[in-house]
Amino acid sequence: MIHLSLIGIGTGNPDHVTRQGMAAMNAADLILVPLKGEDKADLAGLRLHICRACVTNPATRIETFDLPVRDPATPDYVSRVNDWHDAIAARWEEAIRAHLASGGGPRVALLVWGDPSLYDSTLRIAERVGLRMPLTLEVIPGITAIQMLCAAHAIPLNDLAAPVTITTGRALRDSGWPEGATTIVVMLDAGGAFRALDPAGLMIWWGAYVGMAQQVLRAGPLAQVQDDILATRATARAAHGWIMDIYLIRKT
Repeated sequence: MIHLSLIGIGTGNPDHVTRQGMAAMNAADLILVPLKGEDKADLAGLRLHICRACVTNPATRIETFDLPVRDPATPDYVSRVNDWHDAIAARWEEAIRAHLASGGGPRVALLVWGDPSLYDSTLRIAERVGLRMPLTLEVIPGITAIQMLCAAHAIPLNDLAAPVTITTGRALRDSGWPEGATTIVVMLDAGGAFRALDPAGLMIWWGAYVGMAQQVLRAGPLAQVQDDILATRATARAAHGWIMDIYLIRKT
């Protein structure tokens, strides 16, 4: 029986790994680090950096494995993602069996950006792996990009007694401002989904690489800062080869 730990590691800063997360990393026999291609090599490097900072158990092995890429030829987005998740689950199983066959105990860990519960598919993939091999699942919560964004800008997530809607860039482009919302947090935006909105009366707080050394922030009335955000985003992506950003928009 494999014991699989999904460990939330925050946004890339080793200081944001919780003591519970560190304990789970050091309890693992094997930590698997996915490689997502040369253009995202820094992401694997960040995971390895976190491992070097947090893992003190000499018995814990750290191994990398290649992730399959999502097939752009499948026209339906949900089908495309489901097929990709199936392929990732197969690769997880292959990596677990290959590395544990060479010795060591059955405790395996994967490091998850932010928290495994929020706009992350690791739990769905783990469920698929559980259909392929016997395992027990443990989830270690992590600091989310939403928390880091609000902390970086020193703002509350919600207005007094008001709700918050968490959505995606794709949903914002397709459906516009969510009905009844006063504050929205937008994740997984490929860039500029806020241009689908009428900017009048909207304030935005944007951040990329939040909580990391290369953190960059912008805030202000959406109509005034949206062009600057897009230009800053493009520059940062070109400089680092990848970008993770998030933003909060509130009606004023």
